[in-house]
Amino acid sequence: MMSEVFLILTLCARPSAAADRTAGPNGVGITEKLGSRVPLDLELFDEDGKKVALRRMVDRPTVLALVYYRCAGICTPLLVSLTKTLNELPLEPGKDFNVVTVSFNPLDTPQLAQNKRLNFLRQLQRPFPPSAWRFLTGPPSSTRALADSVGFGFVKKGEDYIHPAALMILAKDGKLTRYLYGTTFLPADMELALAEASSGTIRPTVIKFLRFCYTYDPESRRQVFRLNRVFGALTLAAAAIFLTALLWTKKNPT
Repeated sequence: MMSEVFLILTLCARPSAAADRTAGPNGVGITEKLGSRVPLDLELFDEDGKKVALRRMVDRPTVLALVYYRCAGICTPLLVSLTKTLNELPLEPGKDFNVVTVSFNPLDTPQLAQNKRLNFLRQLQRPFPPSAWRFLTGPPSSTRALADSVGFGFVKKGEDYIHPAALMILAKDGKLTRYLYGTTFLPADMELALAEASSGTIRPTVIKFLRFCYTYDPESRRQVFRLNRVFGALTLAAAAIFLTALLWTKKNPT
């Protein structure tokens, strides 16, 4: 009985044929690469314009944010939400975790990265060593290689970029252990993700509701709620409940 119910729920609730691939036809989106490693030998530029190897930043569990500093869309809400989450996180920055923000726009300068860094460090309401949150830039060859290594797909459109909203969690050896989707993050989720990265545990992404229900609208530069997708998910859930009840009735006739 339980196996039949599990099979029905699996078939009804399965969102798509490629559950771990959300990149669209133009390559925008996330293609999960859990267990893969980012190229730690990549050279980027720090806030002073000096070359720095990525491995110097990823020497402990690390939150990786791929954005661009001139973004007028979802990048700022993502970083603002990350800041709020860091304020409530019970872990010690610089000891238990680091944060690395990398711009994939080659026009973003180290000076702009420095300004962004100062702005967000000022919003932190707890002791937070500046070395624990870095804002980096780099040539397209390096930033694209980093994005590709974590399955982060983006394309240029005019002066802007179309890109997904997500954070990637890395272990200290650069192994990708978790994705956190959307532009809002719960401190408990972040704490768990960093604890998993500390032990090198890879956690499959179970909750992908935000990426399933929202898509980026490049015209309005905001996340658009796709109501039809929600109705589709609710319909599948209702079908699963109905079939489960039907099987239960057959197995337990009155």
